[in-house]
Amino acid sequence: MTRFLLGRVLLLVVGLLVASVIIFATLRVLPGDVAQVVAGTQSTPAQVEELRRQLGLDRPVVLQYLDWIGGVVTGDLGRSLVTKGAVGPEIAAKLGVTLPLAGMSLAAALVLGVPLGVLAAVLRRRAGGAVIAFVAQAVAAVPVVWAGMLLVALFAVTLHWLPTQGFPLDGWSEPGRAFSSLVLPALTIGAVEGAVILRFTRSATLSVLDADHLRTAAAVGLTRTQALLRHGLGSVALTVLAVLGVQIAGLLVGAVVVEQLFSLPGVGRMLVTDVGRRDVTKVQSELLVLTGLVLVVGFAVDVVHRALDPRQREAT
Repeated sequence: MTRFLLGRVLLLVVGLLVASVIIFATLRVLPGDVAQVVAGTQSTPAQVEELRRQLGLDRPVVLQYLDWIGGVVTGDLGRSLVTKGAVGPEIAAKLGVTLPLAGMSLAAALVLGVPLGVLAAVLRRRAGGAVIAFVAQAVAAVPVVWAGMLLVALFAVTLHWLPTQGFPLDGWSEPGRAFSSLVLPALTIGAVEGAVILRFTRSATLSVLDADHLRTAAAVGLTRTQALLRHGLGSVALTVLAVLGVQIAGLLVGAVVVEQLFSLPGVGRMLVTDVGRRDVTKVQSELLVLTGLVLVVGFAVDVVHRALDPRQREAT
């Protein structure tokens, strides 16, 4: 297990370094002059050149990267080119919205996807199972922004059950309002991601239902449902756990869109704003934080999956 952990930690570090290089290089090849954008359209060429020097944009690209990644290692994500404020504390504050949104979305996806996926497999030869599978296929193909608009029309405009815009200015000091403002966005992401989880759960459950040990359990007097509940759900859970590492990336991508749609002050909305302002320092740090979250979750899923799956432990 120690060797496995060391290998995964090494992959995590290498993944972050590769991601940082790709993010940094991609932002530097985008068209447009960052110094010109920051200085404004009324600035003279001399003023733009002076600003470029002040921002360090005239230095070799390699040195700019080393300065940035060196600061990241020590916890300094740099300063905004536009506002001059520290990037790290601002990202940390925005994560107070994005992370709860992602957590609630994941919970909604699991609550919707896992039970319905098992039910669709158990009812595979009945109309109910076919309907669930068809609806999941359709919902999984719906863009998140469309799903959000449909849920707004249903729960906010028609039923007046949930708020659709904004987040309390005082944040989580008003937990009731903060939580309620995230319910509809979380359902938006959770519905789409839950449909994907449902399909994987259904497939895993069908494989378990055809397994020899479930036939043996049924032969000694258990019904297929009882045999599944007692001896098959563990295998299904391992499959769902393996899928979660990939789905987390979808949750974070969905958060970028949903935060715009519901006016939530999270990292995704901040990222879109900073891209428009060509605030390169903030954008590269925001992208690295989001990438790091995905990689860390993938690392955690790998470790938990190996700890719970005896087949993987026996393989090494």
